[in-house]
Amino acid sequence: MFNRKAIVTTAGLAVAISLTACTGAPAATPDPTEESSAPASSTSTDGLSGEITFQTWSLKNDRFTPYFEDLIADFTAENPDVKINWMDQPGDGYEEKVLQQANSNSLPDVVNLNGSFAYRLADAGALVNLRDAAQESLDLYIEGAIAEYTFDDLGVEGVYGYPWYQGTDVNWWNMEMLEQAGKTEADLPTTIEELFDFAIEVAEATDGAVKVIPEAPKMGTLSNAGLEIFQDGKFVLNTPEAVEVVQRYKDAYEAGAMPAEALLGEYQGKTVLYKEGKVAHASGAAGFASEMANDTPTLLENSIPTPRTGNPSLFGQGISVSANSEHPDTALAFAQFVTNTENQIEFLKLAQGFFPGTKEANSDPEAFTSVIELPAQREAANIAAAEIDKAVNEYPIAHTDPMDTYFKQQVALAVQGDISIEEALQKAEDNANEILES
Repeated sequence: MFNRKAIVTTAGLAVAISLTACTGAPAATPDPTEESSAPASSTSTDGLSGEITFQTWSLKNDRFTPYFEDLIADFTAENPDVKINWMDQPGDGYEEKVLQQANSNSLPDVVNLNGSFAYRLADAGALVNLRDAAQESLDLYIEGAIAEYTFDDLGVEGVYGYPWYQGTDVNWWNMEMLEQAGKTEADLPTTIEELFDFAIEVAEATDGAVKVIPEAPKMGTLSNAGLEIFQDGKFVLNTPEAVEVVQRYKDAYEAGAMPAEALLGEYQGKTVLYKEGKVAHASGAAGFASEMANDTPTLLENSIPTPRTGNPSLFGQGISVSANSEHPDTALAFAQFVTNTENQIEFLKLAQGFFPGTKEANSDPEAFTSVIELPAQREAANIAAAEIDKAVNEYPIAHTDPMDTYFKQQVALAVQGDISIEEALQKAEDNANEILES
């Protein structure tokens, strides 16, 4: 029934995110013994019946289990002829597990997927096209999040998932370090152009002691700057606009505004450098505040969040429906129930630092951010909530990690002056398209 070859050859390209990685450990975790009540859906679901399976991704634990038990109880109370079997898969090996399920014709009726893996399954004919099944329901969700499950430009027409919990990032600034350059909160940049000017000013004022740019360019850097890096089914990386973006990094590096380790293969990431005091700026999710609270509380005291410069990044999870469900109406109704505004708000009270996928839920972030006890995290969450509706994925669905690894290697050479920026971008473009066609 499914195009199994398509699933097998592309399964390894899926990219996962986890609650822990993006939100950090909440400073004040809700009592795991206290059950979370999920309100009933306002949507009529009369006449539903059948037994379906609902699969989540690494969410069966003390914090979330009561929520899902209540969620299922509420739905089945409204629909007594429905039985829902909840199963959860661990984070490690989730892609392989879903692959096995699809190939053995046992994909759960309602399944938690990110956009990358939803594309692979949709391309194999394994998921319901929600545009055909429930077009009107799609208007309830954030456009940028819906785009994560829309694959028209990849030859798979339709929408294949309801956005569930979403994340985006903000800027974090170490004001104690920036004071060495005479900078205050009023001086903080709000655009990409201002960011690089600011970084060079800080480096010059401190003889390179305080660095602001925490990482070298990656493919997503071009998207963050507003460039379309995937057009007409191919990667387009070597453009005058892309050269200009990389040139900013080269200028910053030469001015001493970027740490040398940002160009090295063993680079550990911008938030690591930020926590180590090697840079005065990094972007990270709202949950980065709780990470600092646990690891470097003094740093948190001196840090403030502001909106992300450039396009805010979008990362998230969604709920898809199996094309082979024996009870498609029930599966579709439950997918809508899981992702409706009321239930998303209740979920986000537990998954602090993430944001719901519906427009209505995001219109009142206080409904779910008010439970966050750490002030800096609450402030960052409110900033991110105001930006989430315009956040975009830095990477097209067709992107793979090997493409980005090669891109960073070549561009690092250009930033150091070993090759031209044009040569680096052309090599990266050729490599990405070769991988795409293989």
